[in-house]
Amino acid sequence: MRFFAPVARNLETILGDELRAIGVGGVRPATAGVSFEGGLEAGYRACLWSRFASRILMPIARYDAPDEDALYEGALAVPWEEHFALTSTFAIDASVRDSAITHSGYAGLKVKDAIADHFRECFGERPSVDTDAPDILINLALRRGVATLSLDMSGEPLHRRGYRRPGVQTAAPLKETLAAGVLALAGWRGIAVDGGALLDPMCGSGTLLVEAALMAGDIAPGLRRTRWGFKAWTGHEPEVWDGLIDEAMERAEAGIEKLPPIEGSDIDPDAIEIARGCIARAGLDGLVSVGVRDVREVTPPHSAPRGLLVTNLPYGERLTGDLESLYTALGERERRVFGGWRTAVLLTDRALEARLGMHVDKRYELMNGRIPIELVVAEVPKRSAGTASVEDEGAAMFANRLRKRMKHLGKWARREGVTCYRVYDADLPEYSVAIDLYEGRWAHISEYAPPATVDADAARQRLAAVMRVTPEVLGIRPEDVFLKVRQRQRGTEQYERAGTHGETVEVHEGASTFLVNFTDYLDTGLFLDHRPMRKRIMAEAEGKLFLNLFGYTGTMSVAAALGGARQVMTVDLSNTYIEWARANMERNSFEGVRYEYEQADCLQWLRKKRERRFDLIFLDPPSFSNSKRMSDTFDVQRDHVHLITRATDLLAPGGTLYFSTNLRSFTLATAYLEELDITDISAETIPPDFERNPRIHRVFKITMRPS
Repeated sequence: MRFFAPVARNLETILGDELRAIGVGGVRPATAGVSFEGGLEAGYRACLWSRFASRILMPIARYDAPDEDALYEGALAVPWEEHFALTSTFAIDASVRDSAITHSGYAGLKVKDAIADHFRECFGERPSVDTDAPDILINLALRRGVATLSLDMSGEPLHRRGYRRPGVQTAAPLKETLAAGVLALAGWRGIAVDGGALLDPMCGSGTLLVEAALMAGDIAPGLRRTRWGFKAWTGHEPEVWDGLIDEAMERAEAGIEKLPPIEGSDIDPDAIEIARGCIARAGLDGLVSVGVRDVREVTPPHSAPRGLLVTNLPYGERLTGDLESLYTALGERERRVFGGWRTAVLLTDRALEARLGMHVDKRYELMNGRIPIELVVAEVPKRSAGTASVEDEGAAMFANRLRKRMKHLGKWARREGVTCYRVYDADLPEYSVAIDLYEGRWAHISEYAPPATVDADAARQRLAAVMRVTPEVLGIRPEDVFLKVRQRQRGTEQYERAGTHGETVEVHEGASTFLVNFTDYLDTGLFLDHRPMRKRIMAEAEGKLFLNLFGYTGTMSVAAALGGARQVMTVDLSNTYIEWARANMERNSFEGVRYEYEQADCLQWLRKKRERRFDLIFLDPPSFSNSKRMSDTFDVQRDHVHLITRATDLLAPGGTLYFSTNLRSFTLATAYLEELDITDISAETIPPDFERNPRIHRVFKITMRPS
C-alpha cells in the first residue's frame, strides 16, 4: 500500500526522516509532502506518531480527468461500497491546480455526486453528506488534469491533537504541527536527550511547550485523539490499531519519567490560563509549568546550564507595547543569563531581527497559515567573569572604534555643551551605520543599505553585532537603541512613516528645546548636521522677518525666534510637520501672531505674488519629490535655479537667503544666477561630529548684487 503525507512548506525533509524513524518504507519526499509505503500498520503508525504531517492519505484511485465529465465518470467507477457502508456519512475535501476545472468546490461537488450516484445504482439509495464531522473523508487532488482520490485516514487535520479547547485561543497561535517542526529544526530532541531544559518566554497558549514535552517524553501526538478517518473504513483492522495504542501508552509512561525541565511564561495572564488548560488536557499537568512573567525577568528553568530558548515572537496582534523594545529586551536577557543555551525564534520582520543581537547559525523560511515567517537559530555564547559580550573580532573592532570616537567627541561635546551628536558614521566599511547619541540616553542607528555585492546574511550578522555592542559601549539601555534601515529614497519617502508609535521625547541644543521621534520616521525630526547653521540663523535673526521654506519640524524657526526675529513664517507641505514645528516653537515659549505657519506646496507658494519681503530666508528642499499632493515633481538639480530665483524675489533689500541641499552630486548652476552674489559656506557649516562625512550637505549664502 502507498500513502501520502502532506506537510507545510520546507518541512518535507524532517517529515521524511520522521517517517523512516517510525519504521515505514519507500519514503520519498516531494513538494509539500512525503510519500511512503507499507502495510496498513504503516499508515496507522504515521497517523499516530507523525508530529509534522497535516494528514495521512491512502490513495484509492488515480485517473485522467481533463474535464468535469471525466472527473465524474472516473469517481463513479470506483467501487465505493468496498470502502464504506451506506449508513456512513461522507464528505469531500478537494484541491485543484493547473487544470481545466479551476474551482475546488465545484470539483468536490462532481465527486460527491458521483459517489452518491454509485451507491444509488448499487443499493437504490445514497449515503448522507456531513461536512462538519463525516465518518469518511475523501480527498480529491486534481493536478494538471489528473485526479487522485484518497481516503483521509486522519479524518481531520493531524494538528488537532485534542488538547486545545475549540474557539479558546490567543492571537496568531502556531499550529501544533508547525510548532513540532520548529522544535525539530532547532534540535530540541538532542538537547532533551542530553538533559537540557526548554523555556518559552512568550508562550501564549503553550503550543511549543506541549509539543516539546510530547517530543521529549516519547508521547505519540495522536494518543489523545478520539476521531479518526479510518474507523468507518471497511478495511479497518481494530486489533492492529489497538496494539499500536497499547505500545504508545507504554512508551509514554516510560518517557514521562525522563522529561527534562520545560517552562513557559507570558506577560498576559489570560494567555497563561489558556496555556494551563492545554497543558492539563495534554496530560502534562505538573510536568510543564507556566507563569506570568515579563521577558526581562526570565531565567533558565532550575538554573539549567544548557537548553533551548524557543518562542514565537509577537507580530503585533498580541502586544500592547513596543515591538522594538521587546525584541531588544529579549536579546539582552539571552546574552545576560542564557549563555551556553541555544535560541530559536520565529519572526516576521528581518529589520527587527537585528534587535535581538544574535549571530544566526541557521535560518528557515516557513509559513504559519498564510503568514510567511522565519525561524532563526543561534547559539548564545557563554559569558565568563571579566569577559565582554563582544564575541568576534569584527565586532570587537567596531566596539573599539566606537569607544575611540566616544572618547574624542565626548570631550568636544562637554566643552561645547552639545547634547545630541553623531558618534559614529560608517568609520569601518563593514559596519556601515550612522549612530547618533541624544542626551547621553538614546541612540539612533541608521543602517546604510549594503550594495548588492555584499552578502545579505553577513550584513545582518554585522548589524546584529552593532545592536549588541552599541548599548554596552555607550552605557545606555538596549531598549533605548532605535534602528532604521536607510535605503535610496525617492520622493518624500524620507519623511514618510516607518512606524506608528507616535512617541516623542524632549532634547536640548543650547537654549533650544526640540521634540524628536525615534520610531516613526527615518529621520528623528532634528538634523544634527545643521547645528552650526541653526547657530548662524540665531546670530543673524535679531529684528528680522524670517522665512523657513520646506520648514520640516521648524528647528530653524526656533533658532530664528531665539535670535530675536521680529516675525517667523514656516511653510511645509506636510500638516504633520507643520504641527510638529508649532509644537517645537511652543516648547520654546514662542506663541502668538508673530509666528505663522502655512501648510502648502512650497513651489506653488513661491509662484504666488506676495507683497511681504523677508530679511532672512532658509531654503532646504528635498533632493527629489513626487508627492501626490504636489502639482508636479521636484528635482533639486533640475529645478534649483527657478526655486532660488523665486525665493530671492521675496528678499528685502540687503536680505540673505541660505540655500541648503543634501544631494551629494549637486552642482550649482551659477551661469543662470549671475545677478546673485553666491558664496559656498558648506565647510563653515559642517560640525566636528560630521567631519568624516563633509558631503552631508551643501549650503550657499545668497544675496542680491548691488544694482
